[in-house]
Amino acid sequence: MAIRHIEQTIDDLDGSVLEEGEGTRIVFSLEGRTYEIDLSASNAEKFRSAFAPYVDAARSVRSAGTGRARRSSPSKSDVDLSAVREWARANGHTVSDRGRVAAPIVEAWKDATS
Repeated sequence: MAIRHIEQTIDDLDGSVLEEGEGTRIVFSLEGRTYEIDLSASNAEKFRSAFAPYVDAARSVRSAGTGRARRSSPSKSDVDLSAVREWARANGHTVSDRGRVAAPIVEAWKDATS
């Protein structure tokens, strides 16, 4: 017995089968949520035309992809991580020998050493 698996890309709007090399996947974000849709060339053009007035009036924003604001953390030049680790261990905190040191520990170290 033979099994044949067929993978097809379908236009998410009208359900038509997109042949290899046809159509496009569009990724877009709205109100902090990212979407993707597979569309035929015709439907992709309609999509872009519908959004064009809004895109033209909008500002481009760089994001971390999560839709949430990122808290700034101290840069490596601001903190001697070996000193932070030594202080943390001496004060009952658990820290790894390598890698990131949790921000609350870095802040506690800064408070204690300032």
